[in-house]
Amino acid sequence: MKKGTFLSLKPMLLEEIAKPFNKENFLYEIKYDGFRALIYVKKKEIIIKSRNGTILNDIFPELEKIKDVVPSPCVLDGEIIYLDNGKPNIRPLQERLRTKDKIKKQELQQSYPALFACFDILDNGTDLTQESLIKRKAILANFCENEVFHIVKFYLAKGQELFKAIQAADLEGIVAKEINSLYYPGKRVNFWLKIKNLQSAYFFIGGYTFNLNNTISLYLGEKNHNLLLFVGKLAISNKHELYNQIVKRPRILKSPFYNYADPKCLYVKPKIEIFVYYTARTNNNMLRHPKL
Repeated sequence: MKKGTFLSLKPMLLEEIAKPFNKENFLYEIKYDGFRALIYVKKKEIIIKSRNGTILNDIFPELEKIKDVVPSPCVLDGEIIYLDNGKPNIRPLQERLRTKDKIKKQELQQSYPALFACFDILDNGTDLTQESLIKRKAILANFCENEVFHIVKFYLAKGQELFKAIQAADLEGIVAKEINSLYYPGKRVNFWLKIKNLQSAYFFIGGYTFNLNNTISLYLGEKNHNLLLFVGKLAISNKHELYNQIVKRPRILKSPFYNYADPKCLYVKPKIEIFVYYTARTNNNMLRHPKL
């Protein structure tokens, strides 16, 4: 690793595929629903950086206890999560990110303590990015855990079995990684793959807005006792077959959603029903990560 890059690494990114698979040269992990982060430990100091390079020490100060159980120097890759009765729940972490008030921050820290689920090590005083994943995993396995630091388990050649297990537990998905893969900071690669445990349903289109990047956002709703309940938005490009169907439809003046109105929305009668995949629903029933 070139001098000066220790603190400027970026996470390696994953491709997404639809179905799990079993291959002897792949290992499989649970995909945790949280915030991807790199953690730098050097001279008993710790820096927590988001995927986009934002420093998160002030948001998740409890994670500084990681330095008590990992060697210095090192760079760790993983996911910041909150476990709610043993299952990851990203919503309290999102609230912690949004909160500016210092007293409220402390209250949320006490109520929703964060945990770092670590799945890779990129440096331990020596650049490890050009070592195989399985070797990096072996180095990581020698570390101790504590209340804020957890080493993610992996399973060899059993992707389909793990996926069935996470479906039964209603978790987000799994990740498949080639065991001999090197680490390419900031690159999206096709030998690290995420397979999401998607839910699906039909929803009605009740309106749309034009965006700047040749897309429109569809306003989605579901019927509830003959009323249309707004559940979120889904963007499509102007090349999608739905695009012309929607923008050519006659507009109506009043929102068809009984629980939502947006002055920027161009409303249409909710006659077109589409099949949508999504990962989960929020507390107020909005779809998370909807896609066609």
